[in-house]
Amino acid sequence: MGRKAKFSSKQKLWAIDRILSGEDSILHTATLLGCSDVTIHDWLRNYQISGINGITVTSKNNIYTTNIKLKAVKDYLKGVGSLREICQKYSIRSTTQLRRWIIKYNSHEELKASGTGGVPIMTKGRKTTYDERVEIIQYCIEHQNNYAETADKYQVSYQQVYSWVKKYESKGIDGLVDKRGKNKTKDEMTELERLRAENKLLKAQNRRQELEMAFLKKLDEIERRRF
Repeated sequence: MGRKAKFSSKQKLWAIDRILSGEDSILHTATLLGCSDVTIHDWLRNYQISGINGITVTSKNNIYTTNIKLKAVKDYLKGVGSLREICQKYSIRSTTQLRRWIIKYNSHEELKASGTGGVPIMTKGRKTTYDERVEIIQYCIEHQNNYAETADKYQVSYQQVYSWVKKYESKGIDGLVDKRGKNKTKDEMTELERLRAENKLLKAQNRRQELEMAFLKKLDEIERRRF
């Protein structure tokens, strides 16, 4: 299922027409719409490349091959062009998308459809304790949700890691309780144990956000130096 578009094709065309006709600036138009000037630049570039089709809102996400993703990321890191220039070269709809790929690549998470990151996947799971699951998820979150690397490090299956992370994201710390066996249950956990576990995972999330923000800041500095 595709993501719901924040702006309609009509709104995008309205913005593009104002700018191309000289009626308004990119910055002021972005302020009127409540978006960033980078978003407006993306619309303009897509319109210039593909016309109305470039800004048409569809119900499906764009599909990019692994080869295109790698070429785009490597070209940018080698200084071949700016984010916008690389997007134009490979018909990538937004610089935001390219930024995400660069972050993944920089985190050694290979850009593959399978998401394996080049690490052999252990398909057979094993039994784990509650404390182990907390530690495993903490590691996974701190490493940009690299499920394959986490599975390999802790000798559990890729599917287990993926499932635990999703349960934590949807149900919080209680989602990690294994109700099938005799592992520690929610009732048996003391309040101190719960707080410690929650604190571990919150710290991991904060650390990940700090790293991503630092990397994005570095990207912005590189972009400014190129102009």
